[in-house]
Amino acid sequence: MKVLFFGDTFARPGRDAVQFAIAQLVPQHQIDFVVVNGENFAHGNGILPEMAEEFLNQGVDVITTGNHAWDQRQIIPYMGTSTRILRPANFPDHPAYRVPGRGVTVVESKRRMGLRLGVVQVMGRVFMDALDCPFRTAEREVDRLDELGIQSILIDFHGEASSEKQAFAHFMDGKVSAVVGTHSHVQTADERILPGGTATITDVGMCGCFDSVIGVKKDISIQKFLTKRPVRFEPAEGPGGYGAVIIDINETNGKSRSILRLRETIANPGQ
Repeated sequence: MKVLFFGDTFARPGRDAVQFAIAQLVPQHQIDFVVVNGENFAHGNGILPEMAEEFLNQGVDVITTGNHAWDQRQIIPYMGTSTRILRPANFPDHPAYRVPGRGVTVVESKRRMGLRLGVVQVMGRVFMDALDCPFRTAEREVDRLDELGIQSILIDFHGEASSEKQAFAHFMDGKVSAVVGTHSHVQTADERILPGGTATITDVGMCGCFDSVIGVKKDISIQKFLTKRPVRFEPAEGPGGYGAVIIDINETNGKSRSILRLRETIANPGQ
């Protein structure tokens, strides 16, 4: 089983690059599942329902999000009905104040009959909002997937601190097929298979305009750091690129065979 995962996809350049890459990579590598982190689809802030639908209709199996999950209000009712877009599972919840959406899903491959993939998303707490414990939340949700007979499980850990991401990957080693990091928009070169058979990378990186500051126009970001004045971020314009990984999973035991890191700029993704 092969899973193609794209990191944080930022605005139009990122969306165009991912769509181009899916058309190229899925047949080339015989991909069974495509997962995209789409929390920055909409001009770098959140995701709109029509954008989610477009990607789901074009071969994406699951869309994950993160701390920008709620930036576009239109997505809230959509999250309440869709089983294929996730928000972090460790958002605090209360019977009187339900958090819309879900943090876990199971999808069946549209490309090979009989294959199932469990996808979980949690968000880190170091330099992030104080959510419920991502370690305990993930462990609980993975136990539930195990009870359903789901052996191949991928976790999107949306976090700021490399130490927290790496600690989480080691904590989940042998319990899931893969732990992929998102949020920093900067790809790390530490992809590996851990001793228990879990594939991991600290951060998959960004899909968007690489000639930028994590997707934002350079001058705007520099102004923010120089003056400390509030500025409105705008997505950088120019050729888009993608950061992704391809994970090969042994579907009989859920252990990963390999993880391939990809990063490419696409000059004219619309052509």
